Amino acid sequence: MSYPLNRIQHTVPVQPGSGKIHPPGKSPAAGSSFKSVFDEKLRESAQIKFSAHAQERLRSRNISLDQTSFNRLEQGMQQLMQKGGRESLILLDQSAFLVNVQNRTVITAIGNESLKNNVFTNIDSAIIV
Repeated sequence: MSYPLNRIQHTVPVQPGSGKIHPPGKSPAAGSSFKSVFDEKLRESAQIKFSAHAQERLRSRNISLDQTSFNRLEQGMQQLMQKGGRESLILLDQSAFLVNVQNRTVITAIGNESLKNNVFTNIDSAIIV
């Protein structure tokens, strides 16, 4: 018994992972190329996030980051990522940042006045930027 291969009369594109069917020309990202959507998601995932705890520590310890310092923090995070760091310490000028490298998240921040006599545990790497 043979089945004809031309039985499908009309196909409707399906967006991968969405489980939704979209008629031709009505895709949710009409006009957006895959590359532009992919690049945007990549940029979003590459940005450093600050946990609520880190934001509070920055505020209470009067630690501020200008654009140059923030760029250096990002570079340090990138270097740690390339070397396989997970929970790491980034020393930046007169401040220290404990970071979760995989999530690109600053967990806490320590200012100059608190750096002395401070013990950092549960880290697997450190970088001075």
